[in-house]
Amino acid sequence: MNNASRREFLRRTSALGLLRGAAPFGLSLAGIGAAAAASDPKDYRAIVCLFMRGANDCHNTVVPYDKAGYDGYAGARRDIAIARDALLPIKAANTPGREFGLHPSLGAMQGLFDKGNAAIIANVGPLVVPIKDAATFKGTNIARPPKLFSHNDQEAIWQAFSPESAKMGWGGKMCDLLSSMNGKHLFTAISTSGNAVLLASNKTIQYQITNSGSVSINRLNASNIYGSTKGAEALREQIMGSQQLSQQQSGGDVLQQEYSTVVNRSIEAQGLVSAALAKLPENDPRVMIPLDLSQDRLAQQLRIVARMIGVRDDENMQQRRQVFFVTLGGFDTHDNQLAKQAELLGSVGRSVAYFQQCMEQLGVSDKVTLFTASDFGRALLNNGDGTDHGWGGHHFVVGGAVKGGRIYGQFPTVALNTGTDVGNGRLLPTTSVDQYAATLARWMGVSAGDLPLVLPNAGNFATTDLGFLNA
Repeated sequence: MNNASRREFLRRTSALGLLRGAAPFGLSLAGIGAAAAASDPKDYRAIVCLFMRGANDCHNTVVPYDKAGYDGYAGARRDIAIARDALLPIKAANTPGREFGLHPSLGAMQGLFDKGNAAIIANVGPLVVPIKDAATFKGTNIARPPKLFSHNDQEAIWQAFSPESAKMGWGGKMCDLLSSMNGKHLFTAISTSGNAVLLASNKTIQYQITNSGSVSINRLNASNIYGSTKGAEALREQIMGSQQLSQQQSGGDVLQQEYSTVVNRSIEAQGLVSAALAKLPENDPRVMIPLDLSQDRLAQQLRIVARMIGVRDDENMQQRRQVFFVTLGGFDTHDNQLAKQAELLGSVGRSVAYFQQCMEQLGVSDKVTLFTASDFGRALLNNGDGTDHGWGGHHFVVGGAVKGGRIYGQFPTVALNTGTDVGNGRLLPTTSVDQYAATLARWMGVSAGDLPLVLPNAGNFATTDLGFLNA
């Protein structure tokens, strides 16, 4: 338990001791918890996972720019190599002697990097233990993640350290530890992309939200259904009946009770979210999407995240720790990679820059950190018009707390048959997802003692803090 959580626990238990027996006069545990969470309005932190589904090609995202490094890259990539003069140069403060460039579509990300609000985490991927080199990987039975290079499995392993059908994600486990700091536990873990493995947990229920706001029960307030007023009335009577039955029965039909619980929770959450978001509408200048991004699906997801963060202190929200999940698909570029990736990375760069501007306008830039993730990287060797599945990849972290303008981890030599090439230029990760996630978790307030509860393999690595975030 971290210090903030201990303080929260002591406040609550002290209040319970003083108010024992007071519940009949209108006090409740929920009210005590909300009051305690609201006692420190400046203590807010959130992380936002931007998951690039399909596996973003890292080799064309961050490219060696010095002549020797670029020549090795271009010699391996051949027809899908980006021309050196098209790359966007960046100066990483901590990589003397090496130069790098970003994909031409990442001009907005270049601006964030140069400003010090973005950093690059090099060659990240799932690992169980450190693997010294490709020879060790190929020649020994050293522990490794299962089902490498499989989309569904590696997406789940990135988010939960288990293959497809994983039950609990590291984001959800983090929420289990930190949700006591929030007045409304239901809004601790929020996904704009349906059910997210990252947010799955034992006790924290992830709240799924649309780009416009809360998910309502379809046709609940309709005047008619398929032209019938009786159909609409019947739906409302059914819902009201289930609510009353849930209140009256302590036993009975378990399925009926669970249905009633879910319906009641949905109706309550919709009311709370709608009331809060009404105070920060889509056209508020602090969160308004620029015209060139008005149809961008990633920007729309990030706008609702920004709005939810903007109303975190509202009486209907009362949030101190939150984990968000947004996605952008289409990165499985086995063919036509140059055109496809250019469009996708353009969306990533511009949407993330827009989101960062929102955080600055809302005054919480140093309280919110966005980070990217993906199924895996891709092979360096091209297949003619695209690339095949890989392993390690490069990722971005963005926010006011980020020690930006730097590249963290070991940027590999970009060529074939190197010590990090496990086949066709697939990168053997030199930084584990556990280390990446642990740095974020510690910043969120998870204690060193609780870290193994969230990240089971973190202790296998020399450090659990990559140093890319200010305390």
